[in-house]
Order: sequence, then C-alpha cells, then structure tokens
Amino acid sequence: MDRGNAGRLEPRPARWPQQTFLGMLGESTLEELLSLGTLREYLPDSVLILEGDATTDVMALIDGWVKVVGTTEEGGYALLSLRIGGDLVGEQAALDNQPRSATVISAGVTAARVVSQRAFLRFLDRNPDANVAVSRALSGELRWATRRRIDFSGLPVLARLARVLSELGCLYGTRTPNGIKFHYTLTQPDLAAMVGASEPSVHKALRQLRKDGVVETGYRQVVITDPAALIAISGSRSG
Repeated sequence: MDRGNAGRLEPRPARWPQQTFLGMLGESTLEELLSLGTLREYLPDSVLILEGDATTDVMALIDGWVKVVGTTEEGGYALLSLRIGGDLVGEQAALDNQPRSATVISAGVTAARVVSQRAFLRFLDRNPDANVAVSRALSGELRWATRRRIDFSGLPVLARLARVLSELGCLYGTRTPNGIKFHYTLTQPDLAAMVGASEPSVHKALRQLRKDGVVETGYRQVVITDPAALIAISGSRSG
C-alpha cells in the first residue's frame, strides 16, 4: 500500500552507507536531489515498480529496504537483489526508456523520493558526481548478477548459499558480539530464490551451516557466527 505524499516524514539518517548512491554524493548534490520529486511512504509488501510497466520515475530510497524480483520462465520468481536506504531503484528505465525489467517490493515500511525521469536526467546533467555514482551503482548490480550466473553454473547449493550470505553480510550486515547480523529479514524462500535452488535444498544447506557452527538462524533471521568459515565454504566445489 502506498501512503502517497507523506510530507510529515523526515527519515534522514546522518549518513547513508558509502556504497549506496546517496552515500556517494557530495553534500550540495545530495541536497539538490532531496529537494526533487515527492517523498512517499510505502507499507510492507507494496509494489513500488512492476516488471513490464512503461513508467520511468526514479526512486531514491531514503529509509527501509526493498526486494528486486524477476519472473522466471517456470512462472516462479527470482530474488535478484536487495536495495536499502541510500540506493536508487528504477534508474535503468529512466536512462534507456525500456519497460521495467523487474518488480520492486517493499520488505518493510519504506520511504522514497520519487523523481520524474525528466527531473532526474536534468539533475544528472548538472551534477557530474551524480553521473559517476549512477555508473558505479549500475556496475555493482552487473557484478552481482554476473557472480550469480557463474555460481549457478557450477557450484553446489551449499557453496552458493555461503557466497550469497557472505556477500550480503559484507554489504548489509553489522558486527555484533555474536557475529554479523542482518538488519533485513530474509525468509528461506527468499534465499532459495536468490541462490537458484529449491527450498528443501536451501533448508538442508542452512541446517549444515548451523551444525558446523557457521551461522545461527531464527525467525526470518540469519547471524553469521564464523565469517572465515563461511568464506572457506563458499569457495568449495564439493558438498
């Protein structure tokens, strides 16, 4: 559900993670972007962008997080990536005028600046550092997709899962006394969609990682208790 223009919201962190689009921008460029468009709030499980749609708005995520999913040939879905506060979504359609290539769904209460294609492209023309940030963000998405294709072609489920968890831990995890904890809840179906495996196979792999003391799991939660061991497993081609 979209709550529309929620002008009462002021979800502005002191700083966004450096690897995100907003985190890469200089202060004046950032302030200009945040003055554009409309601030909207989305409830959990809201569709921000629909695969195949012809819309071209760009959304700068201010707070919260979303899942980027695509439809498979079998009619299921593949979890392509996660996006967190500071990231952009929808920029590809704004740049190439092609239909939306994926669906973006809010995984929790999410706030975003919705900027029209015209305003966003003018913003890029005025700000070279924003152009560089967009290029870096798109490069990061391409690298993630390329790694997943390589993983799917040869690695067993255990190694694929270990790689995905390790990368998610680096990107979105926080170190705690108990290990690396995700702020973002992922279900077993989510993980199965992300590693390209069946839910029973992912369940079995998680059980093995728990048995080996590499991760701890709870309701929609994963904690990496032994990051070094997880990296070692991610490079294995057996199991």
